[in-house]
Amino acid sequence: MSSRALRRLRGKQRGQEALDFGDVTLDDSPEEQAEAKEEQLDTANVSPPSDSKGSSRKAKKNKAQKNFSNIYELIGDADNEAEKISPDEEAEKPDGSKTSGMGKNDKKDLKKPDQKHEEASTKSLSGDRVKKKKKKKKTKMTSEDGQEAAPDDNIDLLLENLEQSNGLSLQSEDCGGSDRKSVLHVEHRNLNPETELKRYFGARAVLGDQRPRQRNRQFHRSTWMTSPKDSWPRFSRPGISMTLLESKDGIQYFTFEHSRDYQQVQFKFLDAVESMDPNNIVALLQLNPYHIDSLLQLSDVCRIQEDQEMARDLIERALYSFECAFHPLFSLTSGTSRLDYLRPENRAFYLALYKHMMFLEKRGCPRTALEYCKLILSLDPDSDPLCMLLLVDFLTLRSREYHSLLQLHQDWEEHRNLSQLPNFAFSTALCHFHLSQQEDTDPEESDKQRQIADQMLQDALIMFPGVLMPLLDLCTVQADPAVTSHSFFGPKSQLGQPPALAELTALYVGRTFNLWREAAVMLWLEESVKEVLCRVNAKDPLVEDCQNKRKQRYQSAPRNIHRHVLLSEIKEATSSLPLEVTTQPVMGFDPLPPLDSVISYTRPERQHAGASNESTLSLFFRSLLPNFNLQGGPRQEDDTEVARAGQELNQEVNRLMVAMRDMLANIRFQEPPREDNPYRDEEEWD
Repeated sequence: MSSRALRRLRGKQRGQEALDFGDVTLDDSPEEQAEAKEEQLDTANVSPPSDSKGSSRKAKKNKAQKNFSNIYELIGDADNEAEKISPDEEAEKPDGSKTSGMGKNDKKDLKKPDQKHEEASTKSLSGDRVKKKKKKKKTKMTSEDGQEAAPDDNIDLLLENLEQSNGLSLQSEDCGGSDRKSVLHVEHRNLNPETELKRYFGARAVLGDQRPRQRNRQFHRSTWMTSPKDSWPRFSRPGISMTLLESKDGIQYFTFEHSRDYQQVQFKFLDAVESMDPNNIVALLQLNPYHIDSLLQLSDVCRIQEDQEMARDLIERALYSFECAFHPLFSLTSGTSRLDYLRPENRAFYLALYKHMMFLEKRGCPRTALEYCKLILSLDPDSDPLCMLLLVDFLTLRSREYHSLLQLHQDWEEHRNLSQLPNFAFSTALCHFHLSQQEDTDPEESDKQRQIADQMLQDALIMFPGVLMPLLDLCTVQADPAVTSHSFFGPKSQLGQPPALAELTALYVGRTFNLWREAAVMLWLEESVKEVLCRVNAKDPLVEDCQNKRKQRYQSAPRNIHRHVLLSEIKEATSSLPLEVTTQPVMGFDPLPPLDSVISYTRPERQHAGASNESTLSLFFRSLLPNFNLQGGPRQEDDTEVARAGQELNQEVNRLMVAMRDMLANIRFQEPPREDNPYRDEEEWD
């Protein structure tokens, strides 16, 4: 047996061994061509000359099928599972067509007699040349297939390298990054509310007979958070851009920037806000339809006027403007992109996401709202400027993602002390209870979850006894006299709460009381309350320990909690805010800005000419016209400016008189109601 045949048996023949993309070339080398020629001459002396025509057809067929099998292995079977074939299929196929599902040795055994018949049928030089050309074409085809498959593998390798370079496993000094990956990971498909609505009602009910119109169709940029509408104004970049500040430990820090033109529009917006007239904001939006702060402020005005559809549309337009300005490296889903809330340019993005999330929750899409909540939390998980940890448990329970909340509590408990927040103390217990009530749960697992739920709820009631009575009041449940008369759950427990704890308690009760109204949950709560009273009467040491913790902690809430309470608009929580928050003005486009803000540009001061000892009439005129100056005190201006100021003063006085005249002309005094009695006797007053 020749060395070439041995190489063939060992799997080293061309086209039979596993493809190595580094060895594949577009054409055969001269050595390979010479080797193929010798091989043809050797096999021609062995094979009989009969039946050459049929064998050549079989060889051509086998060659074609062999090429197709290689293509199938390259494209369709990444795990090399296509080489396995059932015995039934092997029995059904003819001998010459088994190449697509066989191993390498089987291919070689079938190939050898076919090659012998083929080479024996063509002994002339012209036949050999034809065979050489065919083999060259065959090699070219396999090499092209190999080149087509190589980029696919290279793409996979590039994606793996990008994932490693981007640092999907977050690394932080205070906590393990691998824990955060599962918590802050966001899925693109869950950012679309239609995905959740289709799951509830079906695609036909959500989409209906909507068909895109081919004529007069506007082509918009593909976005993840919102879908542009045809009713929106034509988009033009408003002057917002995003810049990469730095990359450190696999985390990218970005910031939004405003152009000079956008800064001028921002100054006009601040003037419109100070005028207290929404029409000025509307006029500004007509000229700049994608100005972010104007969209946010006007959305609040529409929501107050109960125009929810317009309010939601304005927020979606703001998000679309932001997404069109994203940096190419900014990722919504990886959890590695950061935005500093200390920069005023970034705050509008936080607020737009929050308002959009609340609209989704009210619309009945809690799963989509949960995804946006995780997105906001991933932008700055350490500072958490909007305090999304006070909301994520509610959205998780609403969307019935119980394991997700328990995973978050397990991962972040060590470095964030989530159990010291009333919402996590009660919501995690409620998660275990719902898991124990699922029908597909094993009895042993169900009992285990129920025991954990009982223990966690009792600990939560001992740590936060002031939650029980407000919760029962909002659930319209009459508490047992033994509970209301007990000092542990009575009015004393609520009056003795620190101010920060009272704010957190009111926020949780006002937001999640509907989750406790179920009959099974209420019975479970009743059993736990009775058990807690027994532990209190038995003087459990945990009761005294929790009491000391309540006195030492929760003395003052940080600023981000106050900001969250203002944005939540829950009456029970806003009434418990301290005076230093309620007495200062709160702007809807920037509620409670950080005290250590990073200012990139400042608003020019408005020049008000006026004396310190102004009269009442002067103050009245200045309240109507900010540039009005009646007394004309010492002014550091030249003569031309003084003359111009005098002319402006006369014009402003004339405008004021015209405005007052119009106001007096439009006044209508309401006449007292007349009590006309059509049935009275006309001669009664005679």
